[in-house]
Amino acid sequence: MSTPTRRLTVAQALVRFLSVQYTERDGVRHRLIAGTWGIFGHGNVAGLGQALLEAGEEVMPFHQGRNEQSMVHAAVGHARHLDRLSAQAVTTSIGPGATNLVTGAALATINRIPVLLLPGDYFATRTADPLLQQLEHPTEADVSVNDTLRPVSRWFDRVTRPEALIPSALNAMRILADPAETGAVTLALPQDVQAEAHDWPEEFFADRVWRVRRPAPDPVELAEAVRAVRSASRPLIVAGGGIHHSKAEEALKALVDATGIPVASTQAGKGSLRHDHPADLGGIGHTGTSVSDDLARTADLVIGVGTRYTDFTTASGTLFLDPAVRFLNLNITGFDAHKLAARTLVCDARAGLTALTEALSGHRVDPAYESEYRSGRERWEQVVDAAFGAADENAVPTQTQLLGALDAVVGDEDVVINAAGSLPGDLHKLWRARSPRQYHLEYGYSCMGYEIPAAIGVQQASPGTPVWALVGDGTYLMMPTEIVTAVQEGLPINLVLIQNHGYASIGGLSETVGAERFGTAYRYRAADGTFSGAPLPVDLAANAASLGMDVLRAKTVRELREALTAARASDRPTCVYVETDTANPAAPPTEAWWDVPVAEVASREAAVQARGEYDHQLADRRRHL
Repeated sequence: MSTPTRRLTVAQALVRFLSVQYTERDGVRHRLIAGTWGIFGHGNVAGLGQALLEAGEEVMPFHQGRNEQSMVHAAVGHARHLDRLSAQAVTTSIGPGATNLVTGAALATINRIPVLLLPGDYFATRTADPLLQQLEHPTEADVSVNDTLRPVSRWFDRVTRPEALIPSALNAMRILADPAETGAVTLALPQDVQAEAHDWPEEFFADRVWRVRRPAPDPVELAEAVRAVRSASRPLIVAGGGIHHSKAEEALKALVDATGIPVASTQAGKGSLRHDHPADLGGIGHTGTSVSDDLARTADLVIGVGTRYTDFTTASGTLFLDPAVRFLNLNITGFDAHKLAARTLVCDARAGLTALTEALSGHRVDPAYESEYRSGRERWEQVVDAAFGAADENAVPTQTQLLGALDAVVGDEDVVINAAGSLPGDLHKLWRARSPRQYHLEYGYSCMGYEIPAAIGVQQASPGTPVWALVGDGTYLMMPTEIVTAVQEGLPINLVLIQNHGYASIGGLSETVGAERFGTAYRYRAADGTFSGAPLPVDLAANAASLGMDVLRAKTVRELREALTAARASDRPTCVYVETDTANPAAPPTEAWWDVPVAEVASREAAVQARGEYDHQLADRRRHL
């Protein structure tokens, strides 16, 4: 008996296939590819463009982007907000459209977030050669610019024949849906192959469910972990983004309530406990709180849950100073679980935390230890109050007072998005996360330009949710273009646009490493050739308005609070523009080091002094073996 088939082009078949892929976790089903972003050029307009048109919005929703990189950012924001259970695809032409994907792909893979990339590619038949925008490599005829996506993709394939799409597409879905494997997946599609017809087996278009597993911990590993926790006198949990991805926040709370073990959070893990939980110590590491970092220095057992241990978390290997400190890492991937020579629990975060809680029944840390960290968090709350507060309501707000004003306006359901500049440090130290999804910081790649498109992705994932994109002037100038998309789609994102006339974060870092803020200010050239003249007369608020946003300008703390309140109530994309007081920064100082190598020899005194401080800090670095 012959197998039923359907004659479609490769592009048409791919769109149909993607429309019937689902994930399922805990009995709840999600559409795996919820929609497709696209910008069309000659490399995809007649293939995927025609296929999306023919399929229609019910089969595959289409979103029109303005920049290829930002389309990936929007897809990442969408997938992260939905716990990686639903993703989006991004299609581009060949040439610059495809290479513009690379930054977004790196961001997705580094952060372990699923996104499907569908760039056009050169003719598989080579009948037209060289093509417009083709890279002609002198020694490798099968190389295209899409090969730049190989190192930043978790799976890459170039589909050079129609029948090759079937195994490639199945592998792509497998990886996107697997929490231990996920990231950017690239299917490079030669433009002639996209339009080529083939007789496809009907089974290819049947509904397919990819079950997202919750692997339980190995009994032997669990027993060793329990012994380690019971024998520790100063344990500390480091909560990473894996807790959110697993929806393990309640399981973490149950463990902490039962044992009294305190929790410090990475950028990705902040909000794992609500900010007012007595065991929540806030951020850890270079941008952490004083109570978190003080406890980290004296911890004898560090329990990492769903964390990659980046240099910000470990203060470049200088944070965990107890000579006897040991690590216990619970992670869905063995790659991350084995870091820092740790005992391992390679399992799902929720399953592992639940098993630990049951196995630790009756165990609790010493009351004196609980009293110590609770007193520390009370002292830190006073620091936050001082940074957020404003003695003069008519004064120009500092950046931390801006965060205080926002803190007073948002509800538990609001989502605050940021990625780069000086804001991530202030937010990590100071923000009071009210819910698991509120604190949305992309700090794996810390990519300028992520915030606005990510806000769009979150709005698509959760319509009606108040979403705030916090953006400095440097980041805004990198990528404001998706404002047009928000306006076009009627997505009421809120943009808080902060004017501080340059790269504030790197300016401060530059000063500490002896580079004297060189090249970090947005100013006219002075007579000596440096950028030290008057600030540039750039009106970013007018620019946002020209792209279709409603704009509210705020000059004082009072006006800022009023503008934020109005923005939250609006049903239109709204920008709150404020120029902050940079002369009187109110942010608390850094509590731990970060390794940015300083010139070993220099003629300028600032660099010489910075090198001396650098050598001093290096003395505390250690490898945990």
